[in-house]
Amino acid sequence: MLLIASYSVQAAPEHLADSLVIRFANRTRLVIYAPDKASIQALSSYDLNKIVREMSMKLDSVPGGETAISQDGGRYLKDTVLVVTKKKDGVSIVINTSDTTKSDSIRNRRDYKRSTVRRGINSWSRGIDFQIGLNTFLNQSAVASYPSDLYSLKPLGSRYFAVAFSQRPTLINGKRAKFSLYYALEASWNNYMFENNVVAQKGTSQVEFNPYPEQLKKSKLTTFALQLPVVPRISFYNSSGRKVFHLGVGGFIGYRLDSYTKIKRQNNDKEHEHSNFYLNDFRYGLVGHIGIVRTSLFVKYDLNPVFQEGKGPDVRTLSFGITF
Repeated sequence: MLLIASYSVQAAPEHLADSLVIRFANRTRLVIYAPDKASIQALSSYDLNKIVREMSMKLDSVPGGETAISQDGGRYLKDTVLVVTKKKDGVSIVINTSDTTKSDSIRNRRDYKRSTVRRGINSWSRGIDFQIGLNTFLNQSAVASYPSDLYSLKPLGSRYFAVAFSQRPTLINGKRAKFSLYYALEASWNNYMFENNVVAQKGTSQVEFNPYPEQLKKSKLTTFALQLPVVPRISFYNSSGRKVFHLGVGGFIGYRLDSYTKIKRQNNDKEHEHSNFYLNDFRYGLVGHIGIVRTSLFVKYDLNPVFQEGKGPDVRTLSFGITF
C-alpha cells in the first residue's frame, strides 16, 4: 500500500488503478493507491492512526506551500512514498524519496510491484527451481531373465536432481486462494545406484547386469533428459496474505539426451561408459506438488517403462524430494 502525502492540489496524481483521497482540515491530502476497489475496502484492516503514531511522524508545512513528512527531526520532500506491508507480528514501513517527480513515479510503480509480490497476489511468477531427491524402481511385471534382486537400488545412493526454468501465471485470483499454472523447461538427472556388485552393460539384444570381477565402491546408471512439466496448482493464503499451503497435480513429457554408467573402484579409479542401454528415449508421467508454508515437495512417476519392451526389466521410475 502506498501512502503519499502532498499539499499541492493543482495536478492530479497518476493513478495506478484505484485511489482513495483523504482531505484534512489544513488542506493536506492523503492519497492511497490500490489495484482495485476491493483493496480500498480492505483498508479497514489497517489502523492508519497507529501507523503514523508508531513512526513518530507528522505532516509539516514548509516554505513554498508544500507539505513534508518529518520523522525524528529529519525532513523528507513532498510526495514521499511510504511502503506499508502488513505482517504477522506488526506492520513494516519503508520510506522512499527521489529528486524528481518523474523518478518518483517510476519508483512508486516499482515499490507497488514489490509490495504486491510480497503479499503473494502477483499475477505472474517466474524463476529457477532446484529439485533434489531420490529415485527408486517400481516393478510393473516380473521378467524371468531379470530377477528383481539383480538390479535392486541403494535407497540413498539413487539420487534425483533437476534444474527448472519455471513460470507460474495466475489464472484465478481470490481473496484467500488462487489458481495458477506451473510450467517449466527442466534438465533432470536420474541416478540409479545398484545395491549389488554389478555393472549395467549393453548386450547384443538387451541390457545386462553383469557381476564385476572385483569389489566396487559404487556402480550406477545415470540418465540425462530435458522435460516439460505442466502442473495446475491451487494456493491458499492467510489473512496477512502469506501462503500457507499449495497443491498441484499435472504431468510431464521428456526426452533422454544422454545415459552412461559409472563405476568407482576401491583405489578410487573411475570409469564411464556412454550408451543408450536400450533405454526409452521418450518419457512421460505424472507430477505432484505439495507445499506447506515455505517447504515445497515434489513427486514424479514415469508412466512408460524405463527400458524398451523385451530389452530390460519392466520397471517404472518414482522420484520424490524437495524443491528450492
